[in-house]
Amino acid sequence: MTHYDLAIIGSGSGNSLITPEWDGRKVAVIDGGTFGGTCLNVGCIPTKMFVYPAQLAGSTEEAARLGVDLRVDSVRWEEIRDRIFGRIDAISEGGRRYRAEQLENVTLYSEYVRFTGSRRLETASGQEITADQIVIAAGSRPVLPDIPGIDLPQVHTSDTVMRVEKLPGRILILGGGYIAAEFGFVFSAFGSQVTMAVRSGALLRAQDETVSERFTAAAAAQWDVRLNHTVDSLAENADGSVRAVLSGPAGPAELDVDLVLVATGRTPNTDRLDVQAAGFDVEEDGRLAVDEYQRVHSAGQPVPGIWALGDVSSEHQLKHVANHEARVVSHNLLHPNELQASSHRFVPAAVFSQPQVASVGLTEAQARDYAAEEGLDLVTVVQDYGSTAYGWAMEDTTGFVKLLADRSSGRLLGAHIMGHEASMLLQPLVQAMVFGLDAYTMARGQYWIHPALTEVVENALLSLNSKPQSTGLQP
Repeated sequence: MTHYDLAIIGSGSGNSLITPEWDGRKVAVIDGGTFGGTCLNVGCIPTKMFVYPAQLAGSTEEAARLGVDLRVDSVRWEEIRDRIFGRIDAISEGGRRYRAEQLENVTLYSEYVRFTGSRRLETASGQEITADQIVIAAGSRPVLPDIPGIDLPQVHTSDTVMRVEKLPGRILILGGGYIAAEFGFVFSAFGSQVTMAVRSGALLRAQDETVSERFTAAAAAQWDVRLNHTVDSLAENADGSVRAVLSGPAGPAELDVDLVLVATGRTPNTDRLDVQAAGFDVEEDGRLAVDEYQRVHSAGQPVPGIWALGDVSSEHQLKHVANHEARVVSHNLLHPNELQASSHRFVPAAVFSQPQVASVGLTEAQARDYAAEEGLDLVTVVQDYGSTAYGWAMEDTTGFVKLLADRSSGRLLGAHIMGHEASMLLQPLVQAMVFGLDAYTMARGQYWIHPALTEVVENALLSLNSKPQSTGLQP
C-alpha cells in the first residue's frame, strides 16, 4: 500500500491541480484512459479542428449566393485527420511523459481505479493507494443505447469517429443534441450524405425554443433530418455497409449507410469508480453530489478531503466549467480554512455547427417562470442579423440575437444567438450579466464599431426598451 498527500483521478482538468505548491509532496495521478482527458483527445479541441476546415469546405453555396463561384475539388480526410491527431497525440504523450518521468514527486498510474473506502483506492492491477486528499475528476463517456447491432464495428461515438480510416459516403447520426449537430455539419460539409434520426420533434431541445425551432429548420435544409424517429436495429450487409431499421410517424423504414454515429448523450464515470463503497452520494443522473466548494457529499454532508470537479460531478459538461472548478479545488486543497465557492450563475455554451449557436442564462420558458415568481416585467426581443449593415453585406436570412430581460431594471436574464460567429458575439452579453451591467447602459454607454456585426447585439439591447440608467457616453 502506498500513501500520498494527494491523489487525482483523471488527467484532464484534474491535471492542472499539480501546481508548484505541491513540490516536495507526494502526488498520484490515476487515469486508465488517454492522458489529457476528453477535451484534448476526443472533445472540444479535435472537433473544432475538424469544424474549421468544414467551414471552408461548406462555404460554396453561401459564396455563390453573393456572386462568387467556389468549387471544392476534394476533401483529403486522411490528411485532415492526421494533421489534427499528429498534434493532439503529441501533446497528450508529452503531458504523460512529463508527469510520469520528469516530476520526482508525482507517480502516474496509467490504469483504472476504484474506491474500496473513503480514502482507499485499488487500481486495476491490484495496487492499493491511500491519500490524505483525493480529487475525483474522472469525466464522462458516451451513452450507447440498447439497440441490436450497436456493437458493430461500423458504429462509432464521438470518442472514435474522428479517427476512422476514410470519409464515409453515407452516415446515420443518432441524436439531436450538440454533438450530433456538430458532426452533422462536419461530415455534410466534407461531402458525406447525412441522415439524422431524432427521437423528439426538434433538434437542440435544451436550447431556447426559438433557437431550437430555427436551428431545426436550418438543419433540415442541409441534412436528411428525421424527427420523431427511433432506430430499432442495426445489421451488417454483405458489402460491409449497415442496414438500419427506423420507426417513425409513417411507420418502419430501412436505411443503408456506411457508418453510424451514436450521439445520444454522455454519462458521468461514477459507476466505474465504485463510489458506493466509499459511501459517496450520487445524484439521480449519476453525478457525484458536491457542494459549492466542490466537496463530495456522504449522507448529505461534505467529506473532508474528498473533492470532485468536471463532468463526473457537474451538470455542465463543458471544459470551461471544469477549468473553473479546478481553479476552485486547487485553492481549497491548499487553503482549507479559506474555502472558495464555484460560481455557476451564468455559464455560456456554444454549438459549433452550421449555423453556430451560443447561449447564456435562462431560456424564454425558464424566464417566464422566473419572472412570474419574482414579479418581474419580462421583455423579449429577437433581432435579426439582416437588420444591420454587416448582416446586409452577408445577405443573412437565418442569424438572430434573442435577449430576455427585466424591463424595469434592464437586467439581462438570458441571451441566445444563432448565426455567424455566435460564440464570439455572445461574450459581451456574458460579461454584462456577470458584472450587472444593464441593457441600456451597455448599449449607450460605449461605442459600437460600425458596421461590425456586433451592431446586432447593440440593436437588440436597445430594442428591449428597458429603463434608461444613463444618458450616453461618459466623459
